[in-house]
Parts: sequence; C-alpha cells; structure tokens
Amino acid sequence: MEYKRIKKKKIYEEVADSLIEMIKNKQLNPGDKLDSVEKLANHFGVGRSAIREALSGLRSMGLLEMKQGEGTFVNAFDPTRFTLPVTTAFLMKKDDVKELYELRIILEVGTASLAAKVYKEEDLIPIEKALIVMKNAEGNEELAASADTDFHMAIASATHNQLLINLMSSVSDLLTEAIRETRKVLLFSRGQSENLYLEHEQIFNALKNRDSKLAGQYMQQHLEEVYQDLLTYMEKW
Repeated sequence: MEYKRIKKKKIYEEVADSLIEMIKNKQLNPGDKLDSVEKLANHFGVGRSAIREALSGLRSMGLLEMKQGEGTFVNAFDPTRFTLPVTTAFLMKKDDVKELYELRIILEVGTASLAAKVYKEEDLIPIEKALIVMKNAEGNEELAASADTDFHMAIASATHNQLLINLMSSVSDLLTEAIRETRKVLLFSRGQSENLYLEHEQIFNALKNRDSKLAGQYMQQHLEEVYQDLLTYMEKW
C-alpha cells in the first residue's frame, strides 16, 4: 500500500486560504477594500512578508486588485470558480516559475521526441484518451486539467525508459499543481481553452506519426508559449 506524504502548508498559503474563505462566505465582497498589510499582519498574527506573498498570489488569480495609491480591493469574480487550497505551484515567485518551466522544457521536449521513436501502439491509447477528455470537458476545468496532466505523464510512459518515467513521477505533484493553476490563469484571463487543446493535438499527431523532431518541436513551442503567457499575466502582480 502506498501512502501520500502530508505536506506542511507555508504561512502565506494559510493566509491566502483564509482570505478565500472570507470571500466565499461573503465576509469580503466585490469592491471591499482590504486592511493595510500591517493591519492584516496583526489580525492574522503573522509577518508582513507572509501577507504580501498571499496577496500577490490572490491578485494573480484575479481575486484581488491593487489600485495605485488607494489600496487592495476584492474583485467581482465568482469565488466558486476557485478551488482550495491555493497551491504552492501558483504562489511561487517569478524565478520559481521560470525554473519550473525550464525543467519542463528540458524533460518534456526530449520525452516527446523519444516517445515518438519507441512507442508501442497500446501506448497511444491513454494519450489519446486524455486528449479526448480535454476536448469534451465542456467547461469542467478540473477535469480538463487532470486530463492535461495525464497527457504529459502518458507520453513519458510511452518512452519505456524507466529512469525517465521515475524522474517525471518524482515531480508529478508539482507538475499537476502547475498545470492546474496555469490553466486557470490562461483560461480566466484570455479564454484559451481551444488553443490549449490544439497545441496538445499537434503534439499527439506528430508523436503518432513517429515524427520525433516535430513532436519535440511542438512540445517546446507549447511549453514556451504557455510560459510567456503566464509571465505576461504575472507582470500585473
């Protein structure tokens, strides 16, 4: 039997979770102004840096808006569209996100190229299944995000390289969180559901046709475009 290790939450995650709960419970409503960082730190009994990190994450999700010279306000978003808890993948600093996507490009471009060369016919089944789920998710973003992760992990499995599979598995939790939260940013800010699907379809078709070079190229293009879109959005933090 496998047991999943319990992860300790960081202080800023707990602060972010508490603020989201207040929005869900309508203790904070659209247009409400938050207390200053200093007052929030006193209310929560934490340091000001934890407050700043929590607010940064919630602004990037679109839940909060900072108005220059006025303060931080609650945005008019439907809080049911957001899941708890706020994950560490989404609350990472820009440098952390940069490193994560550098890692993904290093790992997954080569993975797609290798899978295109060595996959067995049965390996295509879970990859295509994930693609179909993404296409038919019909607004169920939690389902689409899960299928997105399954797609990338199934490509790794298609390499039949156990060391590579183990390496991908070792970062699977972080990968899952990153995909879920990145999709939220892209979909809520730009409505890119169709584009995300088409990028994955391109990767699948190149892989299926055993075009190793094109599979790697499409994977790199997909990851770099997502990263650039994410960076653009994060500039608003």
